[in-house]
Amino acid sequence: MINVLIVDDSAVAREFLMHTINSEPEFEVVGMAANGEAAIKRVKELKPDVVIMDIFMPIMNGFVATQKIMEKNPVPIIITSASYDISDTEKSYKALEAGALVIVKKPLGEKKPGSEKEIRELKKFVRLMSEIKVATRWRGANIQAPSNTFTKEENGRQSASIKLIAIGASTGGPAVIEKIFTEIPKDIPVPIVVVQHMAEGFMDSFVTWLGNKTGMPIKIAQHGELLLPGHAYFAPDKYHMEVGINDRIVLSNDEMTYGLKPSVANLFKSVSEHYGFQAAGVLLTGMGVDGARELKLIKESGGITIAQNEESSIVFGMPGEAIRIKAVDYILNPNGIVDLLTQLVKDK
Repeated sequence: MINVLIVDDSAVAREFLMHTINSEPEFEVVGMAANGEAAIKRVKELKPDVVIMDIFMPIMNGFVATQKIMEKNPVPIIITSASYDISDTEKSYKALEAGALVIVKKPLGEKKPGSEKEIRELKKFVRLMSEIKVATRWRGANIQAPSNTFTKEENGRQSASIKLIAIGASTGGPAVIEKIFTEIPKDIPVPIVVVQHMAEGFMDSFVTWLGNKTGMPIKIAQHGELLLPGHAYFAPDKYHMEVGINDRIVLSNDEMTYGLKPSVANLFKSVSEHYGFQAAGVLLTGMGVDGARELKLIKESGGITIAQNEESSIVFGMPGEAIRIKAVDYILNPNGIVDLLTQLVKDK
């Protein structure tokens, strides 16, 4: 049985979510709370397997509550948001930084447009998140921990040969991506391409928020677009993003890979084919195996490959699989990833 705590200031929303969750035989709503302060107490008392958390609540919002819960009584937290608008979702992304695992569209009622899909998504993530064993160990100190130093000669490579950085991430990725883009040089002399698994509809506002927060030119990729140094390009919803000839982005509506679209696998495979030894591939925290075998293709083509370490990963599935199959040159925490990427391109 998966025990769920629902946190929302709307009595109507709480009742609907309780009905939705309890409709599944393996789910049980063990408690509800109307604000973040009450949620903290209920988590301590009830020890739920998963928390469904609203953001905009009186007394204490979901962002602060998430932060306090993850510091003292860590539990998988799913953020629900009724809006995709950047002005309404900024706190949701802050909650992801604080330790929430995923953000999904809040289902507002069975008869609302799109509600069936939203309900399926929520139930899917309740199942997935319940399997994750979170702990305070991946927050704070591990993300900020001192990292190694690197020289150009390591791995027999010269940093000036790197012409592209490719990043793949899933659950827990937004917080690490935010850290990387905040701390790498703003004039980094290569383009960066990113596949981040995220609930449909939130990528546009996430990219806008990330660009505003970091000051980097960050955008949703467009088909045929020229990759420019110092710019970052994120795969859009429902399309695979690849890199093609002449430094151009290729978007495709091909079948899902590993049940995902966009997939890290499609991006990394194209990077290995078109950039080879001139690429750096980075696989961050996430469930499943998406991108692990294809990271090995980048390694085999002479590129640099990096995986996030277990201590700083919320979910060690994707980077762990890459390490298992020997696809990785460097295993690093987020600080180390920033340091290495900066070193690899600093002489361009």
